[in-house]
This record gives sequence, structure tokens and C-alpha cells, in this order.
Amino acid sequence: MSDNTGPKMVTLTIEGRTAVVPEGTSIIEAAKTVGVLIPHYCYHPGLPVAGVCRMCLVDVEKFPKLAPACATTVMEGQVVHVHNEKARTARTGVLEFLLINHPLDCPVCDQAGECELQDYTFQEGRAESRYEEPKRFNPVEDFGGDVMYVPNRCILCTRCVRFMTEVADDPVLNVSERGDRAFIGKAPGHDLTNEWAGNVVDLCPVGALLSKDFLNKARAWELDRSASICTGCSQGCNITVETRDNTVVRLKPRSNDDVNLYFMCETGRLDYRWINRRDRLDQPQVRSPDGALRVMDWEVALDAAADALRGRRVHVLASPNASNEALFLAERVREASGGQGWYRVSYGHEAPLPGVPDLSLRAERAANGTGARLLGYHELTGAPTIGADDAVLIVDDTLEQHATDALLQALRAAAVLVHAGTTLPTAIADRVHVTLPLANHTEEEGTFTNLRGRVQRFLQSRTAPGLARPSWYVLADLTERLGLTASLAQPAQVFDALAAAHAPFAGLRHATLGLRGRLVANAAEFAEANAGATT
Repeated sequence: MSDNTGPKMVTLTIEGRTAVVPEGTSIIEAAKTVGVLIPHYCYHPGLPVAGVCRMCLVDVEKFPKLAPACATTVMEGQVVHVHNEKARTARTGVLEFLLINHPLDCPVCDQAGECELQDYTFQEGRAESRYEEPKRFNPVEDFGGDVMYVPNRCILCTRCVRFMTEVADDPVLNVSERGDRAFIGKAPGHDLTNEWAGNVVDLCPVGALLSKDFLNKARAWELDRSASICTGCSQGCNITVETRDNTVVRLKPRSNDDVNLYFMCETGRLDYRWINRRDRLDQPQVRSPDGALRVMDWEVALDAAADALRGRRVHVLASPNASNEALFLAERVREASGGQGWYRVSYGHEAPLPGVPDLSLRAERAANGTGARLLGYHELTGAPTIGADDAVLIVDDTLEQHATDALLQALRAAAVLVHAGTTLPTAIADRVHVTLPLANHTEEEGTFTNLRGRVQRFLQSRTAPGLARPSWYVLADLTERLGLTASLAQPAQVFDALAAAHAPFAGLRHATLGLRGRLVANAAEFAEANAGATT
């Protein structure tokens, strides 16, 4: 008897390439494994199969007619033709029908440049239309929330309907009317205000569903894109940060089957304007003998910060949105001096996505609270105990949310305040001895640890203002001056030093994290603790 408990594998041929996939796989997914993209509209791997667009028709040998690749499972020995004349002619016909009432809006459509209808029409469509009659016209409709519906562009793929019904469990959309009168209807008295409703914009293959927030902001080919992690909560959704002229203009979900599948919530999607704020620190400053903060070179400011901290017990107040690397280096300062490490975090409502297990807008509104706890920081819920001769190193806590009078008084009473952050909190501006300008998470590389213990990388998306530097770079220079670390010139070196020093991160290496992340050593234990705390 075989000990093999894995799925039965099926071998087939797609466009002359041999594919070996598990039994039950659809042809459209099998084709991806051998580098063949079958054109499609209604199909999406995160949604139930509908098979309504007929765009993915392929020619399967010994089948009596063309088969929809999304709804046809693989069979042993199948031979599939995607680009032969029979299949291409069928798709050309489907495209011609889709374009009958589709307006020539490409020059003004936000989807232009990333539109699947554009792509496939250019690839397989007719060179000119045979349709001479007037096109159907319907007015634009506000669907509520961040979503606007342009029915003239809709190809009725029903991705939005299936997402709201099957995944979000909020069936407010439907296909109304029939034939050439059909359109996406909205239930009377209901809007797309669901926390996850914005995903219908990402799912729409054409420009029928648009984000009101992004409307007319940029063209797709003007955007620079980089992989990042959402900081809206502790879920750690993988996202793509899109910038234009060094300004963040849009956040979109990036697929990761272990974290957020293909989706992200509205709280995370629309929480980007703070990244572009204009009151950023852009030069290091040191308190001069006359009591004023004076702009200094980096070397002078770092020397002043090290001199101010040296010989004192140093407490660290860090942001739970600081990277693992920054938290680790600040922890070196705290541990060496016998101080304490704290972080403050905001909480909000939870909003799970019913159709995706373990995906939710989490109550803890920070990206790296888990990382902070693993590195020895404790959540600060009251006023900290700070001695009269103690120093405090503030790492990117803006002191804007829920900063109590008791907290501010305790910080102001410290003998030394060294601040490293993106903005200078006004409540302590007159007490800070040194302020060091940091890049925010879109302006540097680093890692976060989500609530399930998955360590994930984020990449730089834009340049930091003025002379601001990455947080790991500034704190590495500071710890080197204090004699606590050797020279660390790259974020990878900092992470590898972190992994060597802290047991939960043991076995992890920056080079092997990839863009999907890897779990810490005690992830199962930590996930259970988080699950109990967030239910």
C-alpha cells in the first residue's frame, strides 16, 4: 500500500507544453503553471466560477466543441490548444460582442493602461468595428462608499456581484434586467459601505467600477509601484504602493495566500494621506546653549545624541509601526542601560471578511505590535515611570493619538529626551535635546511581524524628504557610537543580527524571507495568544 498521501497528479499538454497539476485543477490554472495565460474576464481565482464571459474558450482535442477553461477540469492525457485558429476566432467574436455597446472612453477612463478589455482587444480583437448603430447609454451611478459605477463600460462579468454575495456575505449587488438592457443593480436603500467593498474596484477587469478617491489622479503608466505591507492593523495585508512624482496616490492589495489572499479593507486602502504630510522633519537638530533647536550635520547630531544618552538609564518609547530592525536597534540601547521599552497602540472595531478564513480588519491598529512584543516591548496603558536622571529615546511615536497629560508630563520630566521620527511632536518640542529625522515605511526597507507571527518585507516606494534617513540606518549609527553594535550598513545585516539575538526569529534570514514572508519559530503559540486577544 502506498504511503503517498498527496493529491493525485494529472499530466496534460497545453500549447505544446507538458503540465503536471493536481487532479481537480481547472485548465485555466493549469495553463498558468506552464506560462500560458488564457484570456478571461469573469474568472478570478478568489471567486466562485461563473463561466459567463465565454472569453476563456479553448480547443480540447476529442471534445465536440470549445470548452470554457475556467469551468473545465484537467484530465489525464488532455491536449489543449489555446491559440489555434478555432479558439482565437471564438474569442474574437466574444470581443466584438463586448465592444458593441462599450464606449471609446479610453482617453478619459481611469482604467486605461491596466484594462483587460484594452489588452485582449489589441491582442485578439478585430481591427475595426462592424457596428454602425447608436450605442446604449446609461448615466453614471454613485454606489456609495468609495465606489462609482459607469454602466456604459460594464461587460457584466459579475465579479463584483459574486464578491459581495459569496465573499463579503453582503448581497447588495445583482444583475438587473436582461439582454442588452442588463446592468449591475444595487439593492434599494443599500450602499457599498461594507469594510471590504472597495475590492470590487480591483476585481473589475474594465473601467466600470472606479474608486472615487483615485478618480482622475493619475494614468496607470505614470505610476511607480513597489511591494509593501499595510500599516492599518496587525493583519499585515500585502499591498502595492503606487506613487506619482514621489507622492503616494493609491494602495492596492497584493496577493498572499497566507495573509490576505487577494483583498484588503477600506481602512487600510484609504489610510495613506499621512504618508504625504508636509510637516515632516527633514534635517537633524540639536538643542543649542541658547535653548533653541539648531540644524546640524548628521555626524554632529548623532554624536550629540550618543553623548546625551551615554551613562544614563535609557527608556524607549517606540511606535508599533516601526520596523523590526528599528525596534531591535532601539532595544539594544534600552537593554544595555537597564531601561524599559514601551509602545502605544490604538484599537478599533473588527471587521472580518466572511469568505476568507482568518482575514479581518483587526482591533489592534498597528502593523508591528507583534514584533514589538517579541523584542521585549510592553504596551503602555498609563503613565510610565521615568527617573529624574533617566533618558528617553522616542522612536517614531508622534504622540498625537491618546497621548495623556500624565504621559506627556512624564516625558517632559526626563533628564534627556532624544527624538527620532518623521515629525516633531509639539507637546515635547521645547524639551527635546536632539531630533533625528526618519524616513517612514514607504521611504525605507524593513520588516514587520503580523499577528500570526509572519515576518514580511516591505520595500522603498519613494524618497524621503530632505536629509531624513531610514530608521535602521540612524539607529545603527547611534548604537555604533554607543559601542553596542558593529557597523551595520544594510537592512539585511540588521535583520540577520536581530535573528541571531532573539530566539523567536532564530533560523530566519533576510535573504530567504522573499515577498511572502516566513513564520517566527513560536508562531503557533503566538497566533493562539493573538486569536484569544482579538475575538
